[in-house]
Amino acid sequence: MSTLLLRLAAPLQSWGADSKFEERRATMREPTKSGVIGLLAAALGRRREESIDDLSRLGFGVRIDQPGQLLRDYHTVKSPDGNKSYVTNRYYLSDAVFLVGFEGNHVFLHELHEALLSPVFPLYLGRRSCPPVGKITLGISEKALEDALYTELWQASKYIKEKNFRFDKPHNLAIVNEAVRVESIRRPDLPLSFSQRHRRYAYRYIVDKPEAVSINGLFETKHDAFSSVEEGF
Repeated sequence: MSTLLLRLAAPLQSWGADSKFEERRATMREPTKSGVIGLLAAALGRRREESIDDLSRLGFGVRIDQPGQLLRDYHTVKSPDGNKSYVTNRYYLSDAVFLVGFEGNHVFLHELHEALLSPVFPLYLGRRSCPPVGKITLGISEKALEDALYTELWQASKYIKEKNFRFDKPHNLAIVNEAVRVESIRRPDLPLSFSQRHRRYAYRYIVDKPEAVSINGLFETKHDAFSSVEEGF
């Protein structure tokens, strides 16, 4: 099996695990499988009525490279007749960066990689108000999903990396992976249909590893020792 690796970064992201929206719309602290599959389907140009079974079957995992901050967007709105007022709260993740992996057949993953480089529909990270920053796809690793998440270079922003070096504060990154049912967390996050008339989701099981991998081994190591020496010296 191969693994398609994605870098999901943006000023704002929002990953709901429940399609209902009333006065409060929450976000998970990491991307949901349903949300990222929606992104892949948009890149492929699939309509909401089309099947997503092949996407849902892919293995899925997330590494939290930069957790960001939880942001609340507070609104007061009136009903169309102006007689009632409502308070709404929408939650976002601010300045977060995630490494996401999809495990599956190399040929199909390559098709997804190409689609992400030239998407048919606009891409967003959970909501339409959250466009991604930079190139999303990092390419295909020939490693299995968990190995790829444990060994891929740290994807945090330049500022966070420099801050880490400046204060010498190495830390560990959390990984959220799919799991068998035993002793795992159940989440209504496996999309069966994105149809506007009847969205359907099934439960999937995940395991949360809060300190799975140290960043110490996840830095780019290329260095030219003579780069600062003037030419011809």
